[in-house]
Amino acid sequence: MKVILASDHGGTNIRQEMASLLTEMNIEFEDIGCNCEGSVDYPDYAIPAAERVASGEFDRGILICGTGIGMSIAANKVKGIRCALTHDVFTAKVTKEHNDSNMLAMGERVIGPGLAREIAKTWLEAEYEGGRHANRVGKITEYEA
Repeated sequence: MKVILASDHGGTNIRQEMASLLTEMNIEFEDIGCNCEGSVDYPDYAIPAAERVASGEFDRGILICGTGIGMSIAANKVKGIRCALTHDVFTAKVTKEHNDSNMLAMGERVIGPGLAREIAKTWLEAEYEGGRHANRVGKITEYEA
């Protein structure tokens, strides 16, 4: 599995936690920033990360901003992306199992680093169930065509 990480200025601390988690899990990743303290625009990081997941260069992506909302909205504009905004372990697990999400968004101002690690680990270890969910996910993919 290959994962791409990105954040705006509001998510740099949790993005660093994600890098540590991925290293501990022996998952290959690329961190595309931001590496700044000043304000930046979240689409400038979310969209390039989403494009690289959609192209198949990366299997999954993790996005962090202050709330996770902006990053998830921007990522979901990219064809082929199913980015889920999660702030709890249950929805992180189910969004992979049922929705085959390929990107995860979280908010640094909403959750702390410990919970963010649990959420990401759960999502990374979860597998898409297919079956009854495949038709639903297929309808989204068909609509994008």
